[in-house]
Amino acid sequence: MPQALAKLAAATTPAAADDPADLSAVALLAAYAAKRLSPVETMRAVLDRVARREPEIHALYALDAEGALADAAASARRWAKGQALPLDGVPVTIKENIATRGTPVPLGTAARTLEPAAEDAPPAARMREAGAIIFAKTTMPDYGMLSSGLSSFHPLARNPWDLTKNPGGSSAGAGAAAAAGYGPLHIGTDIGGSIRLPAGWCGIFGLKPSLGRVPIDPPYWGRVAGPMTRTVADAALMMRELSKPDDRDTMNLPPQDIPWLDLDMRKPMRGLRIGLLLDAGLGMAVEEEVEAAVHRAAKRFENRGVRIGVVEPFLTRAMMTGLDRFWRQRAWADIGALPPERQDKVLPYIRAWAEGGSRLSGRKVYDGMSQMLAIKTAAIAATKRFDYVLSPVAPVPAFPAELASPLDDPARPFEHIAFTVPFNFSEQPAASVNAGYTAEGLPIGLQIIGRRFDDLGVLRLAHAFEAIRAPQRPWPATPAPRPESALLAGRPLRKEE
Repeated sequence: MPQALAKLAAATTPAAADDPADLSAVALLAAYAAKRLSPVETMRAVLDRVARREPEIHALYALDAEGALADAAASARRWAKGQALPLDGVPVTIKENIATRGTPVPLGTAARTLEPAAEDAPPAARMREAGAIIFAKTTMPDYGMLSSGLSSFHPLARNPWDLTKNPGGSSAGAGAAAAAGYGPLHIGTDIGGSIRLPAGWCGIFGLKPSLGRVPIDPPYWGRVAGPMTRTVADAALMMRELSKPDDRDTMNLPPQDIPWLDLDMRKPMRGLRIGLLLDAGLGMAVEEEVEAAVHRAAKRFENRGVRIGVVEPFLTRAMMTGLDRFWRQRAWADIGALPPERQDKVLPYIRAWAEGGSRLSGRKVYDGMSQMLAIKTAAIAATKRFDYVLSPVAPVPAFPAELASPLDDPARPFEHIAFTVPFNFSEQPAASVNAGYTAEGLPIGLQIIGRRFDDLGVLRLAHAFEAIRAPQRPWPATPAPRPESALLAGRPLRKEE
């Protein structure tokens, strides 16, 4: 086992009685190497967890239990021969908009035709090459344009911490799957907060990497793929593989030899300059419990010698209105091209929102597109004097499961993403790490933002915060066993369907 991984494993190797479905990837790899556990045992434990929880959570799409067990057996043989790959035998889910060969890509909407993908997209390819077991895809809302688990194609995804609440989105299933213990590794995508929002509302760790750090196909302004895990160390393991180059992504950053598993801070916290952003300039007001959790996090850093300053609000209404207009027109370009009978299958909220783009002039669309650069310029200027920035991930805790967004109003769709969306366009790495809980027991996400391309620095600061934050509550409990046939009650599509 590599020295850096062995160091992480020494701090995370669990007791033998722990359920393999709840073990971190770091712990699983250590257990496989020590012959305390096999990939087949782990995969069976994860599938058992899925059978228990999936009928009520609805996190998965294209579950392939038979294929997963076959892959686990092949992994066990590699471990026995001393030929293990970097993530050999570790279960992983992939968000359904990231293509995996042979599986249709519905993009969360009933309006698309289901045609099997010809090849793995880069993130899926890296996981498969590393020996991870891709056993299912995870659900998302229509076209990925909601911070919600609401979809016209998938059953309604729910938050494992409270089934009446939303897991967030658009990486809805990934956030729910990680919190419920469907194995340790999950991949989401993010263009305005779609990794960080469900990570925050589900109490897990999620990293939105710098633009181009993780190759993705198709590439797009602000769009990234990244890890969603229960621990920073597991996210670092994933980044070691996900960041490998792929020429299908024309925005791919030049390859770098980044020591992803070295999560120790390179310099003491004392003297670091950390900005506190509690007002982005617009959007929903930050609820009291959320603000208090962020303040407590800042105080814990300050107690270790960090210098805390204030980041002034920098978003303007013109920026967000312009972005809204551009994204509406972008969505309508796809939806408006569909025949009427397929348009009728789109989630009504998304259709109503996108139709606003049909009435925009070319000048307004161009002005909207230009706001992405304005947001980038303003975000970098506002944060440049700090090493890192802390903020809420979302201004409110998890909201009712049946709603499309906290306000549930297509005329005001982005009032809850003011803390996340700027850093997609500024290309800065940003992560969500759990900072505490509301009085009702709902997780509260802390966002950690770094300078452009300092992805490892964000991981290191998040890892340091894991060590100084208040003790975490147990993960949501597994309910009583259900009959195996109940697993299909929410109709997660299998590959052979």
